[in-house]
Amino acid sequence: MPVPSTTPQQQAESPPPTEPALLAACRHRQTEVPVWFMRQAGRSLPEYRKVREGIPMLVSCTRPELVAEITLQPVRRYGVDAAIFYSDIMVPLKAVGVDLDIVSGTGPVIAAPIRDAAGLDQLRALEPDDVDFVTEAVRILVGELGDTPLIGFAGAPFTLASYLVEGGPSKDYARTKALMLGDERLWGELCSRLAAISAEFLAVQVRAGASAVQLFDSWAGALSADDYRRFVLPYSRQVLSRIAELGVPRIHFGVGTSELLGLMGAAGADVVGVDWRLPLAEASRRIGRGYAVQGNLDPAVLAAPWPVVAERTRQVLRSGAEAPGHIFNLGHGVGPQSDPEMLARVVDLVHAEGAEIRAEVREQLGLGASS
Repeated sequence: MPVPSTTPQQQAESPPPTEPALLAACRHRQTEVPVWFMRQAGRSLPEYRKVREGIPMLVSCTRPELVAEITLQPVRRYGVDAAIFYSDIMVPLKAVGVDLDIVSGTGPVIAAPIRDAAGLDQLRALEPDDVDFVTEAVRILVGELGDTPLIGFAGAPFTLASYLVEGGPSKDYARTKALMLGDERLWGELCSRLAAISAEFLAVQVRAGASAVQLFDSWAGALSADDYRRFVLPYSRQVLSRIAELGVPRIHFGVGTSELLGLMGAAGADVVGVDWRLPLAEASRRIGRGYAVQGNLDPAVLAAPWPVVAERTRQVLRSGAEAPGHIFNLGHGVGPQSDPEMLARVVDLVHAEGAEIRAEVREQLGLGASS
C-alpha cells in the first residue's frame, strides 16, 4: 500500500495555494494591486510589428503559434499580472460567415450591413469547431503563462450590432439607433443572436483555460441610461450569465459610460472597467460596493514627463483603493504611439507602491484590508 507523502495534519497545516493577484482583486481579497493594459499587445511594440509584418489582422488571429507569441510579448516585456488574448471582436463574426474585413486606417468594414430581417441570415450559431484555432492558441498560452492568468474577451452585442448595422465605424451611430428605436423586434433578434455568438466565443476560451473574461462594449457610451437599460442590458446579461456558469471572473468595459456604470454592473459583471473620465472612487460609489473596478489612467498621460505620469498613477491607486477590488489599467487601450518604456515604468510603480497606497487609504477610511 503506498505511503501518503503528507499526513492529514500536515495537509491541514499547509498554506492554501497563492491566488494570482488579478483573480484576488476580482474576488475582493487582494493584498496587492494587479496591473495589465488593454491593447498591451499591439502596435506600440516593435516586436509585434516585426512578427505581424505582411500578415493581415484577421489572418494573424487564426494562427495559434502567432497568437500565442503576440499575447506573450507584453508579459515578457512588462511583467504585467495578466495576459489578454490576442484576437479581435470581429473574429467570431468572420467565423460564422459574415463577409467582413479589417481595413488598415479604417477598422471593420461589413460587405452587406444588416438593416432588415433578411440580413439576419448572415448570423448562424457559432460552433467550437468554427474557432478551433482559438482553442489551440489558448492551450498553448496556458502552458506558457504558468501562474499568470489569461483573460479571454469578446465584443458585447451592442458594439457588434453597431458595426453590422452601420457597415463600419461610426461617429454618431445614427443607423444603429434608428433600427434600435424603430424596429424593436428586429433589434432584439439581432442582439440575441450576437449574444449567443459572443457567449460561445468566450466559453471556448474559458474551456480551453482562460482564467477570466472581459466583455468590451466599446460604443455603449453613445446611449442614454434609459436606452441602455431597455435595448442593451438584456443582451449583455445573456452573455455574462452564460459565463457565470463557468465560474470565472467577468470584467465589463465600455468607453464614455460614466452614466451607465451601475447598469453595466447589473448586467452581470464582477468587475466594471472605468474609462479616464471619472475618478475610480466616484465610479465605485455609482456601481456599488459589490463590484471591483478596473482602470483608469488616461492613455494620453503616457506622453507626459515621467513625474507627471507617476503622480497620476498614484492618484489612480489612491482613488481605486476605495473600491473593494482594484485592477490597475488604462482608461482605454494603449495607443500606437505609446512609449513601451513608459508603460514598463508604470508597471514597476504599481508593483512597488500599489499595495502600500491601497492599504494606507483603506486604513484611513476604515474600510479594512478588502471588501
